[in-house]
Amino acid sequence: QVQLVESGGGLVQAGGSLRLSCAASGRTFSSNAMGWFRQAPGKERDFVATITWNGSTRHADSVKGRFTISRDNAKNTVYLQMNSLKPDDTAVYYCAVGRWGTRRVDYDYWGQGTQVTVSS
Repeated sequence: QVQLVESGGGLVQAGGSLRLSCAASGRTFSSNAMGWFRQAPGKERDFVATITWNGSTRHADSVKGRFTISRDNAKNTVYLQMNSLKPDDTAVYYCAVGRWGTRRVDYDYWGQGTQVTVSS
């Protein structure tokens, strides 16, 4: 059974940093893309970043230069380093595994989400 478990969310002041982790279990995902999405209250679940099995990345314009996605294939884990956080970054953050892309339909497996709250 495939499981994705996110951790690292929390409450932080504007300008601060957080590092999210997502550990995958149940099978090896070293050949898949791994990504992060986020969903703010009352809004759609939006693309944040994605990374291929060999380290190519893509970030949404809204987070470019502030967030960095990375992965450790040996640990089946993907990370999201978030710096210079803004109140607009407040959302539930979800990790996902699938094929390379920025759409939700590109991903087959999803975590349960971790809350990130940025206070002004």
